[in-house]
Amino acid sequence: MTSPHTPTPHRARGRWIADWDPEDTGFWAASGRRIANRNLWASILAEHLGFSIWSIWSVLTLFMTPETGFDYTPEQKFLLVSVVTLVGAVLRVPYTLAVPKFGGRNWTLVSASALLVPTVIAVVLIQRPDTPYWLFLVLAATAGLGGGNFSSSMSNINAFFPERHKGWALGLNAGGGNIGVAVVQLAGLGVIAAFGVGQGYLLAALYVPLLLLASVIAWTRMDNLVGARADVGAQVAAARDRHFWIMSFLYIGTFGSFIGFSFAYGLLLQNQFGRTPLEAAALTFLGPLLGSLIRPVGGRLADRFGGARVTLWNFAAMAGGIAVIVLASFQQSLWLFTVAFAVLFVLAGIGNGSTYKMIPAIYAAEAQNRIAAGAPREEVLAHTKRVAGAVLGLVGAVGALGGVAINLVFRQSFLSFGGATPAYIAFGVFYLVCMAVTYRVYLRAPAAPARRPAAASAGADEPVAP
Repeated sequence: MTSPHTPTPHRARGRWIADWDPEDTGFWAASGRRIANRNLWASILAEHLGFSIWSIWSVLTLFMTPETGFDYTPEQKFLLVSVVTLVGAVLRVPYTLAVPKFGGRNWTLVSASALLVPTVIAVVLIQRPDTPYWLFLVLAATAGLGGGNFSSSMSNINAFFPERHKGWALGLNAGGGNIGVAVVQLAGLGVIAAFGVGQGYLLAALYVPLLLLASVIAWTRMDNLVGARADVGAQVAAARDRHFWIMSFLYIGTFGSFIGFSFAYGLLLQNQFGRTPLEAAALTFLGPLLGSLIRPVGGRLADRFGGARVTLWNFAAMAGGIAVIVLASFQQSLWLFTVAFAVLFVLAGIGNGSTYKMIPAIYAAEAQNRIAAGAPREEVLAHTKRVAGAVLGLVGAVGALGGVAINLVFRQSFLSFGGATPAYIAFGVFYLVCMAVTYRVYLRAPAAPARRPAAASAGADEPVAP
């Protein structure tokens, strides 16, 4: 529906936009689309670099070998990447709240500029193997700032686009960020191939001008929205809802696997198969790349066959993939190990899409049940939309903690057993538990008549989230 509206949004001051109504089709066609797309592409660049810096230590640890003066054990390296993952996961919630408080443009500028600190320090310290290990832990923790950028970026772009275009916009934003994991690993391969394992600092140095560029673009091309607000009440309501905790558990199994294995894969190649830094780097980028690109397919499959069904069989396949990895480890078969891990990354990407497609459908079913019971329709729909939106954001934060768990389990496995096989078995058992939970809660014959079809299916207009 089109209403009389000024075609150019009113700016309260500077880069703050006070009058923003993307649902008005006249406003959107006249000026809204152009402004929103400009902010989207600037946001994708900043978020992509955030993911790259968040995962840069998965590459830098490959350079930390006895040849370059480092004598760190596998356990110490896994702890380094665990710290990075933990900080990035924890910061996702406050970063989401920062956008409405400080403005999307302002916070993008601050968060991108802040990544210069761990990046510049990494350039210096990676050349000094005599640096105390605890200092490397602190530095790795600061790189975790990049993990929080994802949530603030998604929150910001969500406010710019109308409901009918949010799936496309948030999908581009999420995909542009996720693929930063593969890009930094591919850049690491290029550095090792061109300059040797002793020049790891060049990888971090490469990102310094890119971060400066992202900061300049945020400063000159992005805007703040006056109307954006932090819905803390919806987050509190979401945290009290059982579906939030169930879906967070499932997302730990999908996104947690994606980010955890992305950080650990190169170290596994080095410690299980004795690969050189160059040989390991030549393979590490492939899994995250496949997992990032395949994610939309998970959403499409959920649209067609139902989110819960796709998630159920996806977890079954992930457990099977782990079994193959265990077999490859016993046989010391690098090719089988590589293929199995590539498949596992693909499955994690599909699961990322299918689990998030489940969330809006679950809350749509809850709303229909309440309306059928006599609750006011408009009030129920408004409340459900708020809570479902908060769940989408919070589940992304909790799911990232799965990446922490994966690297800590690997660390303990090497520490206690001298290898990774016990860790793989633990992950396989976890996937089977996720499979059982999915079936028990969302696919088994339900007591509430509306729950199964809504939870097992997904609407075409459901949003894409982290």
